[in-house]
Amino acid sequence: MIRIVLFDIDGTLLHTGGAGIKAFAKAFATEFGAHDGTERLKFAGRTDISLVREFFGLHGIVPTQAHFDRFFDAYVHWLKQIIVQSSGGACVGVPEFYHALRSTPNPPLIGLLTGNIKRGAEVKLGHYGWWEKFAFGGFADDSEQRAEIAAVAQRRGGELFGRPVTGDETLVIGDTPLDIACARAIGAKVLAVATGGATLDELKSHDPDWLVKDLTECVASEVLG
Repeated sequence: MIRIVLFDIDGTLLHTGGAGIKAFAKAFATEFGAHDGTERLKFAGRTDISLVREFFGLHGIVPTQAHFDRFFDAYVHWLKQIIVQSSGGACVGVPEFYHALRSTPNPPLIGLLTGNIKRGAEVKLGHYGWWEKFAFGGFADDSEQRAEIAAVAQRRGGELFGRPVTGDETLVIGDTPLDIACARAIGAKVLAVATGGATLDELKSHDPDWLVKDLTECVASEVLG
């Protein structure tokens, strides 16, 4: 039986109208005078830390902690401003599926597994009224690597549950091959949704346990076991 469910954010829970990417570009421009390069970054499934490190490399910026801190302070500042001007909201089927998870006889703990830094995740989810719906999570602040973030999220879920939670008691919901890979790294089951950038065929090639166009096609009780 699934004891914890871990949701990715961008393309799985929410669409933000590109607010995060726009805030990245604005922070790089205002803080480092770097006005191009974000279009070369592949954001889907990546961690914020790895994206900034790659951009720093493209522009010859030394990846010091001070530079990371400076970037992310600016990023959160711009994200707060940009997201209120952006279209977006929950992905198709998310509210109904979340409610179904919470309504099962033995509801799982529901958390986040995301490449966003925690402050960025809070801005995005908070704007659409979703931040308080998640009791715990793993974030880019915890590690640059998605597999390590997954392990942290699983451990935190186990702490809330009262004992360590195994891989076959963990379900990861994501929209990219990298979400599937980080789930497999902790032995978790995977529900892949084609609501982000990856197609059904691309996701299928990575062999998720369940694959749906969106969460309207999925019955919560069936994936919880």
